[in-house]
Amino acid sequence: MPHLPEHLLAGYRNFMSGRYLAESGRYRSLAREGQAPETMIVACCDSRSAPEAIFDAGPGELFVLRNVGNLVPPYAPDGQFHSTSAALEFAVQSLKVKNIVVMGHGRCGGIRAALDPNSAPLSPGDFIGKWMSLIAPAAETVSSSTFMTATERQTALERISIRYSIANLRTFPCVSILEGKGRLSLHGAWFDISTGELWVMNKETGDFEKPEMG
Repeated sequence: MPHLPEHLLAGYRNFMSGRYLAESGRYRSLAREGQAPETMIVACCDSRSAPEAIFDAGPGELFVLRNVGNLVPPYAPDGQFHSTSAALEFAVQSLKVKNIVVMGHGRCGGIRAALDPNSAPLSPGDFIGKWMSLIAPAAETVSSSTFMTATERQTALERISIRYSIANLRTFPCVSILEGKGRLSLHGAWFDISTGELWVMNKETGDFEKPEMG
């Protein structure tokens, strides 16, 4: 039995003979000099919405954090384990990124779970349920609307959760201070898996708009 699934080994062979061969100099430079991405992306774990593919990014261009539902918790220096906060701290304080983009997507399973209060936990720990409770107030408000279809409620909460995460980003002193100084910008985006459309959050209104492709 192989130590890795064969499809991964096949993909690696293609990587070595394709992308790595074409960009070997860049990889060697990154190994020697370290990474210096200007943008951090907070995205969902969903395998259908990979930021590097969506933004056609090369090695070293994006610092990507992925978790269920692309959520950012509020600042909580309580001595517990905080994977998302640790990645954010490193991106802002060490890498000194200039942009943080919270990118949600359509048909998100985590958001769907948040909208269904009767969904059974996947395990006794109910880690997903606890994690998605970060947006419980918004989920309760959206799910109570009888004027929207289930699909509309899902899309609404996917986009609202992005605004929630951006608000939580600002509870981190390192983020709020640098944003206030104009050295860090926060952005929101929503990706539609079925059409490939990217909707960008208007910073003034909070609305999501399709950017002009030119």
